[in-house]
Amino acid sequence: MAAASEPRGACYDAIVIGAGIQGSFAAYHLAKRGRDTLLLEQFLLPHARGSSHGQSRIIRSAYLQQHYARMMPESFRLWQRLEDRTGTRLYRRTGLLVLGAPGEPQFERWRRAAARPRGPAEELDAAARRRRFPGLGPGGDEAALWDGAGGVLHADRALRAVQELFRRSGGTLRDGEKVLGIEPGALLAVSTSAGVYRARRLVVAAGAWSSQLLAPLGLRLPLQPLRVHVCYWKEKVPGSYSAERPFPCFMAVGLPQAPHGVYGLPSCEYPGLVKVCYHHGSPTDPDQRDRPAPGDGRRDVALLCRFVGSYLPGLEPEPALLEPCLYTNTPDGDFILDRHPKHSNIIIGAGFSGHGFKLAPVVGKLLCELSLGEEPSYSTAPFSIGRFPGALRAAL
Repeated sequence: MAAASEPRGACYDAIVIGAGIQGSFAAYHLAKRGRDTLLLEQFLLPHARGSSHGQSRIIRSAYLQQHYARMMPESFRLWQRLEDRTGTRLYRRTGLLVLGAPGEPQFERWRRAAARPRGPAEELDAAARRRRFPGLGPGGDEAALWDGAGGVLHADRALRAVQELFRRSGGTLRDGEKVLGIEPGALLAVSTSAGVYRARRLVVAAGAWSSQLLAPLGLRLPLQPLRVHVCYWKEKVPGSYSAERPFPCFMAVGLPQAPHGVYGLPSCEYPGLVKVCYHHGSPTDPDQRDRPAPGDGRRDVALLCRFVGSYLPGLEPEPALLEPCLYTNTPDGDFILDRHPKHSNIIIGAGFSGHGFKLAPVVGKLLCELSLGEEPSYSTAPFSIGRFPGALRAAL
């Protein structure tokens, strides 16, 4: 619920727009550093309108991109710290399998990544994979890379936990307040449906609505909101794909039966249902997400049906439940973590492209550091606005 009403023109050290997982962690890090911080959310909490709802996300140490692989050890530590400080279990270790065909270029990239110190520790051939995980087969001669640190993040719990810690640290969370405008300056003004707030620094982490907020500030980021189907499949034998067994999370890369981007998690949020999805979606207006175009996602679901039929014989071949979710993608799939090129006290975190949840503790820390004018803990060069020249021209 929103905090009690405040006088028009209330002033803060920092304002964060967007109480999804990225904005909530940014606000928490700022409050923990002693900054009087206001966190604004346009919808009443909890809600399922953005990208941070739902009960589960994959967490993994395995990453092709070294800039993410370097961040993951600290991300694991910060998730553990959040568990300890709130007394809430947020992470279930199940391991992660990266499935692929030997010799296929995408899988070979993962093999090379596995050789790095932070990569998966073990390679399994098809026979070993079938012995250890008989529910994931029969398939053919596919191999697998095993990331023993992988598992499930309990997303809804995580979001509530970090918001709780933000409040404990002195932060103010106001939900049900839509931001109507931002007036830049040394002392920024943020107008909402309930009033006007001022601050010395602003973090915009508004997900699929970021473009709408930033366009009046002359910044046109190439952000594409996508409507994604989250699919759940019924177990033929209850418990056979349970996180308690544990059945692992998995990702498919370069399999003949499915393109890169199919992934799955064990049954944990809905009893007897397994989450198997395709990392792909259809362009959408975030305010019209629940009004899909005719045929939207039909090909994606058909692709998943073929995959489940080939690799998960213990599941019914048609999805039992479909839920919509929003991605906000950049053209290269990398995040945007940067200062506004003209207004240096406006920091932007956007374009998390369907893989940002696991990294949110570190992303929030980086957004906090950028906001405070500090040297970031990790290089933000891969996340710069400058890699999109059209956005810069619009801003300058």
